[in-house]
Formats: sequence, C-alpha cells, structure tokens
Amino acid sequence: MEKYLYLGVNLFAISFPLIRSFEPKIRYASKWSSLFPALLITATFFLIWDHWFTAIGIWEFNPRYLLGIFIFQLPIEEWLFFITVPFACVFIYEVLIYFFPKDYFKPLGQPFVILMIPILLIMGFLNLDKMYTSVNFFVGAFALGLHWVIFKDKFLGRFLFAYLVHLIPFIICNGILTGGLTPEPVVIYNNAENLGIRIWTVPIEDTIYSMTLLLMNVSLFEFFRSRKTIQST
Repeated sequence: MEKYLYLGVNLFAISFPLIRSFEPKIRYASKWSSLFPALLITATFFLIWDHWFTAIGIWEFNPRYLLGIFIFQLPIEEWLFFITVPFACVFIYEVLIYFFPKDYFKPLGQPFVILMIPILLIMGFLNLDKMYTSVNFFVGAFALGLHWVIFKDKFLGRFLFAYLVHLIPFIICNGILTGGLTPEPVVIYNNAENLGIRIWTVPIEDTIYSMTLLLMNVSLFEFFRSRKTIQST
C-alpha cells in the first residue's frame, strides 16, 4: 500500500473541494471555465521548473511511495499535484470570499508587496549558492511584482487571506510528502540547495513556492473570470 501514498495525498487534497463544487452557495463548478485554464497554464510553468530541478538533482522522488509511472522524469503523482492542490487552494479562496464578503486584508496588499519583494530579492542574492532558495525567491518576487503591475491591490487582500488559511492544509500535506509520518520522505530535497530551515519536515522555501503557486493560479483565475464577465455583458 506504500506505493499509493503520494496518490492518496492528491486524492485527499481534492476530495472535499470536488464534492462541494456543486453545492448552490459557492457554485465552484460554475467557475471551472475560468479555473481550468488558470490551472493548466500554471501547471505547465511549474512542471517545467520541476523537471529542471529534478534533472539537476535539487530534489528527487522516492519510488517506495509512487505508482512507478513517470513522464519526463516526473512521477504521475507530481503531475496531478499541480492540478489537485491548486484546485483545492482556489476553492479555499472562493469559500473565503463567500463567507467574508468584506475584503479585510485589502489594506495589507500594498505593504505586503513593498515588504516582500525586497526581502525575497535580498535573500535570493544572499543565497545564490543554494539553487532552490535563490530561484524560488526570485520567482516569488517576480510573481508579486507582475501581479501588482497588472492588478494593483485589487485581489491581493483576498489572496493574502487565502494564503494564510491554506498554510494549515499545506503544512499537513507537504509534511506527509517530506517524511513527517513515514520512515522516508516521498520528496527528497538536496539540503545543500536550501537553507536547511524546516517547519515540521517542510523546507521553509516551500512556503514561498506555495505562495507563488497560489498567486499565479488566483491571478490567472481572476483574469479569465473578468474577461468572461466582460464578454457576457
């Protein structure tokens, strides 16, 4: 049964959001026409990045917990990860919009960008010898900057709220994948390429990686949703 672990994490991540997609309040399924283009574009970017890092030894995957099906050096479970996890994260984003109509975090959007971009750039430059740290932080800074240029603070408050909430299931799922509950990790990191700081068993860099993953999905989701709204008027 060990070989189904990573697949099980994917199924766990998507199960509740998928079941609740058709309920009449959130109506998540009605937004899939905007969601899935965002998921596919983002997944393409991250899978290219993932393949590159796998090829150069930044991380690897433990065959003990995999089905054994690989596409371009990546297990099929990793391909699924970039659909199931963002699907669940954008669901969190939509649920929070429904239950909290007021954008409480909007005043924090601009300060967050102004603070985070320099921090990420400085940390990236200070750790050029650590590939995961530097590339991850540079990409995160670029994603925040690009979002600000295009959207300003229009969706940043909503994104920040969702990001903070998503950290709980994120730490649980990534903790499982990094060996928090198993004798060996599913995803094995080359610690020479990261800071070596972990939350439970999760590298601190993963919180920025996940921030970029969520931000890119939310940005594209809102872009496609707004375009659809314009076309329907």
